[in-house]
Amino acid sequence: MLEDGMLRFALLGAGWVLWVLVALSVACVAVSLERAIYLFRDGSDPVRLQRAVNAFLEGGDRAALGATLKGLPGFEARILSAGLEVAPLGAHAAEKAMAGVTTAEKMRMERGLALLATVGSNAPFVGLFGTVLGVIRALHDLAQHASEAQSAVMAGISEALVATAVGLIVAIPAVVLYNVFARWVRSRVNRSDSLASLLLARLGPTHG
Repeated sequence: MLEDGMLRFALLGAGWVLWVLVALSVACVAVSLERAIYLFRDGSDPVRLQRAVNAFLEGGDRAALGATLKGLPGFEARILSAGLEVAPLGAHAAEKAMAGVTTAEKMRMERGLALLATVGSNAPFVGLFGTVLGVIRALHDLAQHASEAQSAVMAGISEALVATAVGLIVAIPAVVLYNVFARWVRSRVNRSDSLASLLLARLGPTHG
């Protein structure tokens, strides 16, 4: 019974695997567009933010920096604002607050990227699986109709190999997109960490 069931499954061929790969490709495109829009919209103006931090480092008022940060959108401003709010408790408290917000913001920025990584690493194997199923079906057809199915079998094998090619076509852009977004997130986190370090240096060991 098990062997018969597995054989019937194998004889379905590579067609449904190709549809799975198409669905994964569409999902990757959707995630990429959503992440690009999110990251574009959730960034602080780097010029205004740097000016505000520089003014504070040069002896500016903490309240003025806080007001500027409140008026700026983006995760960098939220991170610095979190540290500034607890600055009266000391630089250590400010550091912990900014680290906590940074972790939460990083998780939000990386949401959905696991799908790109998973598809990029596994789509070739899905395509290879489809190819194996297609070859099994082609050889089964050859065994059933050996005298008249040679050309059809060769066509079936060539169609089965398409699954491997489609798997690579889906995987390569997914890997590229994942690396692009991961680098984008990493560079923004590094920039916010740099600004947070400058803010902590101005706050001093106890109070700002």
